[in-house]
Amino acid sequence: MNDHNFDRLGELAKVFLKLGLIGFGGPAAHIAMMEEEVVKRRQWLTRSHFLDLVGATNLIPGPNSTEMAIHVGYTYGGWLGLIIAGVCFIFPAVCITAIFAWIYVKFGTLPQVAPLIYGIKPAVLAVILGAVWRLGKKAVKTYKLLIIGLGVSVLLFLGINEIIALFLGGILGMIWLHLSDSNKPPSEQTTAIFITGLTAGMTLKATAATGITATSVSLWQLGWFFLKVGSVLFGSGYVLVAFLEGGLVDEYGWLTQQQLLDAIAIGQFTPGPVLSTATFIGYIIGNWPGAIIATLAIFIPSFLFVAILNPIVPRLRTSKWTSAFLDAVNVSAVALMGVVTFNLAKATILLPEGIDGLACLIAAIAGVLTIRFNINSAWLVLGGGLAGWLFMILGLGVR
Repeated sequence: MNDHNFDRLGELAKVFLKLGLIGFGGPAAHIAMMEEEVVKRRQWLTRSHFLDLVGATNLIPGPNSTEMAIHVGYTYGGWLGLIIAGVCFIFPAVCITAIFAWIYVKFGTLPQVAPLIYGIKPAVLAVILGAVWRLGKKAVKTYKLLIIGLGVSVLLFLGINEIIALFLGGILGMIWLHLSDSNKPPSEQTTAIFITGLTAGMTLKATAATGITATSVSLWQLGWFFLKVGSVLFGSGYVLVAFLEGGLVDEYGWLTQQQLLDAIAIGQFTPGPVLSTATFIGYIIGNWPGAIIATLAIFIPSFLFVAILNPIVPRLRTSKWTSAFLDAVNVSAVALMGVVTFNLAKATILLPEGIDGLACLIAAIAGVLTIRFNINSAWLVLGGGLAGWLFMILGLGVR
């Protein structure tokens, strides 16, 4: 390996360890922070390529932000970059979750971090809004794409599953955008590759309900369960909760309802991918070996999916049909980020008794700092967390 490649791998490790440490707020926030770091600041990818990867990643199983980290690693650093970026992004969350799991098992309680999260959420909201604005300007190339994006937003607000909404947006775009330009048939090879990939993903999703039946827990059973979850999980954290409750509590009885709720809570207030919840659950069920097996099993499929998908995405641009599909999926993905941002804003700023003025203040300051002064998101997250603790000390605002 030459020094140039070694330097790139070092840069990837540094960037994604940082993102893994400050990555509060869910996939939309993670992707926003990645866009800021790898597109806006470092120009490792063009915004168009980044958008293509975001759109494609939304159509395959697995945690979107983790898969985006792996995509960036592969694009910038090759196969070693794929591994390093993914592992470094996941590692902080896994370590923090494992420590919380040890505390939970030993002392029977969870650490109190509500003030920290109170301040971080509005700061992250400003980061996401900045990324949605930048990606939206790039994705909305024509008025037709704007209409598709608005239509997908309406579907999402009506409660349509995000995968279905993105597929509908993509199919509409493939037909409407391409047929308005020419009647040239699609490239058979590219379309075949594309359809094969989508079919494989949907086949995996269709097998989600199948599984083992066990009366006692072994490491291979634990690993097999989380391998299935990592291979077929589409959608939001609520889908993950449904998977875990159906399997771990209802079917196998490996966890109590309270243990599952505590595990989900850990996943919500730790940085990085929410799938690090598997580390917590694995530790409860099988101690340190269980934590390791569950973590590896739930994340390995993401590395495999990205290794297959990443080389295909640029080839989709060689066909006008699949290129139109990708354009529409990209704008649909930005619409999804916009809807997630709206929901996050409601949860962060609106209280039963009215508007949370302190949260609005943090969000406004963070917005000015990121847009006007180009302050790095790491400092915004840190500042938001400190503000949350300060408000707690002063007896203000923390719920």
